[in-house]
This record gives sequence, structure tokens and C-alpha cells, in this order.
Amino acid sequence: MIIVIDFGSQFNQLIARRVRENGVYCQVEPTDISIEKIRKMNPVGIILSGGPSSIYEKDSPSIDKSIFDLGIPVLGICYGMHFMVHALGGSIKRAEKREYGFAQLIVKEKKPLFTDMDNQFQCWMSHGDSAKELPKGFVVTASTENTKVAAIANHDKKFYGLQLHPEVEHSVNGSLMIKHFLFDVCGCEKNWTMKSFSDGAIAQIKDAVGDKKVIMGLSGGVDSSVAATLIHKAIGKNLYCIFVDNGLLRQNERKNLEESLTTHLDMNIKFVDAKQMFLTALKDVTDPETKRKIIGNLFIEVFDAEAKKIDGAQFLGQGTLYPDIIESKSAFGGPTSIIKSHHNVGGLPERMNLKLIEPLQLLFKDEVRKLGLELGINEDLIWRQPFPGPGLAIRIMGNITEERLNILRRADTILLEEIRAAGFYRKLWQSFAVLLPIKSVGVMGDKRTFGNCIAIRAVTSNDAMTADWAKLPHDLLGKISNRISNEVDNINRVVLDITSKPPGTIEWE
Repeated sequence: MIIVIDFGSQFNQLIARRVRENGVYCQVEPTDISIEKIRKMNPVGIILSGGPSSIYEKDSPSIDKSIFDLGIPVLGICYGMHFMVHALGGSIKRAEKREYGFAQLIVKEKKPLFTDMDNQFQCWMSHGDSAKELPKGFVVTASTENTKVAAIANHDKKFYGLQLHPEVEHSVNGSLMIKHFLFDVCGCEKNWTMKSFSDGAIAQIKDAVGDKKVIMGLSGGVDSSVAATLIHKAIGKNLYCIFVDNGLLRQNERKNLEESLTTHLDMNIKFVDAKQMFLTALKDVTDPETKRKIIGNLFIEVFDAEAKKIDGAQFLGQGTLYPDIIESKSAFGGPTSIIKSHHNVGGLPERMNLKLIEPLQLLFKDEVRKLGLELGINEDLIWRQPFPGPGLAIRIMGNITEERLNILRRADTILLEEIRAAGFYRKLWQSFAVLLPIKSVGVMGDKRTFGNCIAIRAVTSNDAMTADWAKLPHDLLGKISNRISNEVDNINRVVLDITSKPPGTIEWE
């Protein structure tokens, strides 16, 4: 086992993901974990995550310094490196020049973390502090033009520090650095798989639920379907699923999902038509945050009313993934900043009086797909692109009306048809259309028009924590634009979103 200490970085679970990719079990723990508990867990290594704080600030996060007396390797990343330096007698200062984004790492000493790498390569930095004085026994193993101390090592103690973020995709060789730490430094073995996760999760659910009933909101997406299947395998017909049609779904989505769920998932599923309720509540609402809250609260209201009809239920199942948790609040009580508010994490009314079952809360989307395949779920459902909880409401900028929903549905259908036909659907993380709150002048049939504008959003990503805009072929984009302009009423302009995440988000609202 490897333990990751959560100092509040929004990327801390990416570290765990990189570890798991290597077939090594990993757990993220809060900074208040006791040394006694760490000893009982018997890890072969510890990774200290980054975080938004400065080590010299009052109340900056810290952990018992005796972790450095356990006799096991420790890797500190960004703030984690600063904590290591500070705890062992060195000093941290505010950097003369902050370093955010890409940088060239200049390697001074290759073993063990930089083995089999070039002497210079790209890395990703995000820091305003840097090491001033190193503790006794440490040496500098890499630098950048801006940061003299970009990597450090105490080979005797097996303590290592990286100012860069090896967990993000932008850092060339980042995954290899973590791999070297796992196998060359910690001596890990590859013995963690999706089958072992599945077996363990099913056993835990059986033990926690017993013969009680579980209620679950089912969207038909990958996350809820995999979570429901996992729970179903544990407790069978004691799982009761509820699908709420909020009127914000894509074209024919309810029909397709109903057929898919009925065919592939042998569960108790009730479909609830609540379209008019949602559209009435959203009338004339244009603020994105207000939209999300209205949709979230109304979903809970409808779901709660249906749940009350199921006697004796004591548990609520959710397909919550780690990005949902980390972008809503710190998963482990750490100081992570809130990014989004629409996720139904911690937002359930107390009157429901149900205990949560969230079997996927430490997994990323790609891992959930692997788990779904392990569970035997149909591939068409497994490879369905992510669709946001608020649905098309956050892809319509401005007022939400039935007319505008129909415009967006038709444009989105055309986009996905062409993406699939060109063989790009599985290659993209998400691809969708956005209806903008503007109109522009056009010419159609020798007549002047004043029509709506559609934006095309297509991104590549592994986990949605970061994303890049997809470089789709020009002829494909041209075909999509031509079809949308010709086949969708009141659309005379199509534009392409070429923003990465960061600085933008994948969705527009």
C-alpha cells in the first residue's frame, strides 16, 4: 500500500490514480491521521500532496513530523516538498517570481526518479514559494530557469521532493517519476486490479447493507449505471432505482435509456415524468448558479417524493466519482477550495434520513469504465460520453424554453451523428453543442437572416481534471457546420470552442 496525505491539492487524487495505474493499491488520508493508524496500515511508501497554502502561513496544513521516523520512503510534491523541507530543518521562502504552467526541467542527477529520461524536458509548475535552504543530507537533483530547487533527494533516508506536479498530464515523464518511486524506491508489487476492487466493493456493500433496501437515482449514464450494477450484484432486488425525466435530456434520450436499461440491467427501475415541473421552475432564469440550484433542489424534491413510496429503505446509492467530490468539497476534510456547486454531494435533505452508499467515490471515469466492463455491462452504455446532471440547461446560455431546447437537441444530435460516423466518439472525452445567448446576421436563400449561434465543444481528457480542445479534421467540422446551418431552424452561425481546461471548464456553465 501507498498512502497519499491530502494537503488540499485539487490534484491530490490524480496522484492516487497514477499509483493505481501501476497496479499498486493506494489510499488518500487526511492530515490528522495518527502515526499509530499509519503503522497499522503498514504502507511501503508515503506521498505528500500539493496544496493551496504556504508553509509559513498561520494554520497551514501539517501532519505529525514523526512520519519521517517510520523508516519508509517519502515523496513530497509541491507543498508536500515544502512541508518536508520545513519539518526537517530547512526553510521555504516566497519565490521572487511565481511559476505557473509549463517549464523546462533540467536534470542534475538521474537516479532514482529521473532514470531513463532526457537531461531536459517539459514539466508543469504551480507555485509561489520555493525552497531556500535544504535540510541536512539533501541535494538538488533538478532545476528550472526560474526555480533553482525543482527537485531534491536524501538518498540515505529515501526522502524525495518534487516542486513540479508529476501527476498532471502536462508533465512529460511525470508518470514515470511516480513509477520509479513505487518500484525502484518503495519496492511495490503489482497486485491491484479492477477485479480486486469489484470483489472488495461488493463484499463491503453486502456487509454494510445486509438485507435492507437501497434507493438510487439512475440517470442512465456510465457512473450511475456502474454503481447500480455493483450494488445490484451485492443485494439483488433490494435495490430500487428511480429515473427522473427533467425535460433537459438530449433527443430521444429517455426512450433510448429506457430500452437500454431494460435490456441490459435487470433491476427495479421506475421512470418519472417531471418535465413540466422543471421547465416551469426554470422560466426566465438565466444565472448559471441559480439554474444549477433550482435543478438540484427540484430533483431532490421529486426523488424524495418517489423514495417515500418505497417502504423500509435505509440506504441511498449514488454514482459519485472523485472529481465530483473534489470539485464540490474536500473529500477528506482538507482545505480544497470549492469549484462547483451542482454536484449532489452533501446536499441531500436530512429528512430523507438515509445512509449513503457511494462505491465509486475514489475512482475516475476511465477506471469506472474498466470496472463496468469487468461487471459485464454493455459496451455502448460504458462508452457513453459524460452528460452533466443539470442536462441541457447548462448548455443553453440564457433563457430555457421548449423552443430553445429543441434547437439545441437537434444541433447536438447532428454533431454526435457526425462524430460517431467519423470514428471520433470514443476518442473524445466529450463532444456537444452549446446554444449561445446571441444572434448574428446571416444570408440564407438570398435573404438576410438574424439567427442563433451554436458553439461546438469537443475535448480530449483522461479524467476531466484537465482537458484539451480536440483537433478535429477541418472537413468534419465543415460538414457538422453545414448540416446544423441547413437542418436546424433559426441557426445561421456555428463556432468552435478552442479553450483548454484550465483556464476554462469543459461545460460552459
